[in-house]
Amino acid sequence: MKASPLARKIAAQAGVDLRLLQGSGPGGRIIRRDVETAAATPGAAAAAVAIPATRQPGVDEYEDMALTPMRAAIARRMPLAKAPVPHFYVTSEVAMDRAWQLREELNALEGQPRISVNDLVVRAVALALMQHPGVNASFQGDAVRVYHRAHVGIAVALDDGLITPVLRDAQAKSLAEIAVESRDLAERARARKLRVNELSGATFSISNLGMFDVTEFSAIINPPEGAILAVGAVRRVPVVTDAGVDVGRRLLATLSCDHRVMDGAMGARFLQDVKRLLEEPLRLLV
Repeated sequence: MKASPLARKIAAQAGVDLRLLQGSGPGGRIIRRDVETAAATPGAAAAAVAIPATRQPGVDEYEDMALTPMRAAIARRMPLAKAPVPHFYVTSEVAMDRAWQLREELNALEGQPRISVNDLVVRAVALALMQHPGVNASFQGDAVRVYHRAHVGIAVALDDGLITPVLRDAQAKSLAEIAVESRDLAERARARKLRVNELSGATFSISNLGMFDVTEFSAIINPPEGAILAVGAVRRVPVVTDAGVDVGRRLLATLSCDHRVMDGAMGARFLQDVKRLLEEPLRLLV
């Protein structure tokens, strides 16, 4: 199978099976245009159906499921992401009482887009990245590239893997715009209708497993990005106050950092600002 390196890279990001393509390059070589056309065609980039081995219930101890193109791409990329990148992790607990109340009030407004917890996190991250450009950066071998715009990758779980569409210029978008665009990206990701340019170019990513009732986890950085934020569920927990013990809403967020790009203090200061923005949520509206 002949394919250019760029075509292979785009195919891996978009989940396109190169074996299903007919190349239009010299000698039948698969080139970038072939992959982009396949990714833009509904159904063309859909994952192959996993075919189980012949199985006799109650007799066989296991069955082998063929890897879908997306799962195969993830299997190739994850060792490249985890092994060479020196990860370190910073976790913070965020009081979400005021943010939760603000979200309920905004969602009660007629004719306005519904705001999710993840939309609040995206807005807070985008604003904090502008204050901490060292976190909005990537390792380039002999230099650290610092980005001046926040292109936020938003991880979306599919049946056969994970895909991360990119919300571009998140720092310039209002909370309502983030809500509308994030929902559109997620819906088209699940329908396999994302365009190729919507799958690359992120400068920072967010992975939220709160909807699965996950309290806390650490995410793997998606190279060449320098960091990713893992977000757990908003929980109602006992909280000690000056007046005694009360019930509050808390969220645990863990920042995974590339130690070649930043140090612990830099990651901690960034996470502190994300926490402050979520705990003083009116800042997200200005």
